[in-house]
Amino acid sequence: MNVIFTLDYEIHGNGEGCPHELMVEPTGRMLRLFDEYGAKLTIMADMAEILKFKEFADQNGNDDYHYRAIVAQLQNAVCGGHDVQLHLHASYLNATHDGQRWVQDWSEYDFAGLSLDRLDEIVRTGKKELESLLEPVNPDYRCFVFRAANWSVNPGRNVIKALLNNGIKVDTSIFKYGRRKGIVNFDYSAAESELVPWRVQEDDLCSRDDRGQLWEFPIYCENRWLGAFLSPNRFYRVAQSRRHRISDNSPKPTANGFPNSAAKNGLLDKLSMATRKHAWKADFNQCTGRQLIGALRRAERRHSDVPDNLPFVLIGHSKLFNGANETSLRPFLEYVASHDRRFKFGTFRAFQNQVDASQPAPV
Repeated sequence: MNVIFTLDYEIHGNGEGCPHELMVEPTGRMLRLFDEYGAKLTIMADMAEILKFKEFADQNGNDDYHYRAIVAQLQNAVCGGHDVQLHLHASYLNATHDGQRWVQDWSEYDFAGLSLDRLDEIVRTGKKELESLLEPVNPDYRCFVFRAANWSVNPGRNVIKALLNNGIKVDTSIFKYGRRKGIVNFDYSAAESELVPWRVQEDDLCSRDDRGQLWEFPIYCENRWLGAFLSPNRFYRVAQSRRHRISDNSPKPTANGFPNSAAKNGLLDKLSMATRKHAWKADFNQCTGRQLIGALRRAERRHSDVPDNLPFVLIGHSKLFNGANETSLRPFLEYVASHDRRFKFGTFRAFQNQVDASQPAPV
């Protein structure tokens, strides 16, 4: 089983924050930690944000958003055996800066809701820019993996076409049991698997079609009661989310197409939250190392009959990687490193030949 750490590399969702504090510094600590154990990191670089940081430097003559440090870190990561792949918050591509934060184009916040032409343009722009940064230090570098902002990839027909049009072979946005209703909407309860990758149908990333050209590598997830979510770093995540709420500066969800995210029956919704199971992702920011060990062992037992190497995809965010998180993650890194007959650290490149060979069978 290949343990794949994916890191969403970005500032706060409402456009606030310093990239050095939220991206460069914590990712540097993470890379040093991973190097101790031989672990590999896949940085999912939000190229929409990074392009705005570059634009700011070009227009204002200063690098307040640390574009040069970001580029150096991504290049050094690739040279050090780690990987960098594509992440996109499309709402940044038309963003403006108000002197304190980036004011996003909220009409483009829901990635899956955009037109095919716009999706095609956005993916092409992000992929081209990422490859232009990394090919000079590694001529063999290839961008072939994608993750959407806020996991928004369904409805998927336009997303799938845009990714394939631009040579993206793998999506890793879906987590089984995941549901959202608000500024983005999706329900991944019917996703093919919580762990095993599948080739997707032409109009639905949750459904399998062995003739499909795009693969879904899901973020590992389980359906669990609220008690399973308890960990110190979850409280830290909640505090950060409240402090940097998207709703603070996003438009009201009315005629512009945003669904109403406010609960009409607040008490009933709260009761429902407490009495039903929820999507528990293998999130290495919010889960303790011991919790992740348990999840990895359960995944191994559940899929012991699958002969192929399997990807155990974890997710994290650079902006949430604090000192407590670094300490809590060590037991998981030690566990994987010390059980190298059963597990290994890897990246999506371990599956690149399999993905490239997945041409659709003749009808």
